[in-house]
Amino acid sequence: MNYVHQTLRLLLGFLWLAPSVSVAQTVTPSLPPNQEFTLAQCLNVALVNQPLVRQARIDQEITQANNQVALAAWLPQVGLQGTAQHYFQLPFTVFPDPTTGIATPRQLGVRNVTTVGLSGTQVIYNNDVYLAARSKRFNNQAAAQNAVNVKIATVSDVSKGFYDVLLAQRQLDVFSQDIARLQRNYRDARARYETGIADKTEYLQAEISLNNSLAGRKQSQEAIKARLAYLKQLMGLPPERPLALQYDTLKLEMDATMDTAVALNINNRIEIQQLQTQKSLQDITVDYYRLGFLPSLSAFGNYNSVYQNNSVSDQYRMRFPNSYAGLQLGLPIFTGFRRTQNMRRARLENTRLDEDVNNTRNQINTEYATALANYKGYYTQYMLGKRNLEASKEVYNVINLQYREGIRAYIDLIVAQTTLRTSQLNYYTALFQLLSSKVDLLRALGELPTEY
Repeated sequence: MNYVHQTLRLLLGFLWLAPSVSVAQTVTPSLPPNQEFTLAQCLNVALVNQPLVRQARIDQEITQANNQVALAAWLPQVGLQGTAQHYFQLPFTVFPDPTTGIATPRQLGVRNVTTVGLSGTQVIYNNDVYLAARSKRFNNQAAAQNAVNVKIATVSDVSKGFYDVLLAQRQLDVFSQDIARLQRNYRDARARYETGIADKTEYLQAEISLNNSLAGRKQSQEAIKARLAYLKQLMGLPPERPLALQYDTLKLEMDATMDTAVALNINNRIEIQQLQTQKSLQDITVDYYRLGFLPSLSAFGNYNSVYQNNSVSDQYRMRFPNSYAGLQLGLPIFTGFRRTQNMRRARLENTRLDEDVNNTRNQINTEYATALANYKGYYTQYMLGKRNLEASKEVYNVINLQYREGIRAYIDLIVAQTTLRTSQLNYYTALFQLLSSKVDLLRALGELPTEY
């Protein structure tokens, strides 16, 4: 017996823990710890794990459940009721005496009565269920559009967060390369000073430049940590989960370009689509109040079994059934002008939605113009930065060679190194700003992909 009890306890414990384990696995799926993620993989993970995206999916299911709840009134409503009662004193009923005609109170009935009844109703027409039937499609559409809107925001934020991390990593590489060059120059300048070939200012200048690059490298290292933490938050990953990114600079340069001659189509924006769905729902609401004067009609039926006897032991030996069916009509005659005022309010809300559409159109046009201007500006900055980077590399190589041969002064080498470092930082900043501005432009056009 003890073994059976222990087995039952283990089984109940497993059944109790199973739902929580299932939820935990759903929220945080296992991912390879050492995998390097491309942008597409980061977006794919975010669209699965991001809490806001998951909430939007749950909201869709909630909307579907609400629709089914509202539409349940169209189906037959069947119920079973049972009552059992005992009279300590039988009720009196007044009857006229058949001989004298004098009203005389008499006790009628039995002391024990049990009634079991089966009842059913079926709505034939009702304004509320008619509203639910018409609203179902648009409610589902609104929930789906909300999920798309959340996905668009997630893709935009994750993409720009991905580029921010890459920018900090490339800045770290630039400072690391610059530090390697400056450390070599510092050692050379120190040796030249100790041998009396150069004065003290050369290695002090090298030390100043080296310290500046060391500070820049430290800032980049800390920026990578902060931006990685933010990217993991956007992807829905736990903070302790390591995250490494994979990218191809040449592919990024190819992905940065897009056709700026594409015309803006307002209807592609999810915000306009959401407002159009709200308009459809509001039109249905106006019709609901407009048709509020119509009667409601339903059918009903009941079947009852009555058991009654003065003796409890003999009560259920005989059954007295009864049944009936009918139609019920409800017609609102006067509701204190409530229907009229509700209809007026619904029409005003509909007019207000028209103003929301106009305002949103203006905002989208401004957003598109701003995104397009930013993209074109960053594209020019990127092209010039790329040319400056090539030129600064060539200048540094020539001046470095001339300095090694004693033709150029050390200050010229410092200037060339600083120019090279600045050109590298400007180039990568312009590249990733261009990529981020492309995301904004695609979002403004309503063409940002949400499926990966």
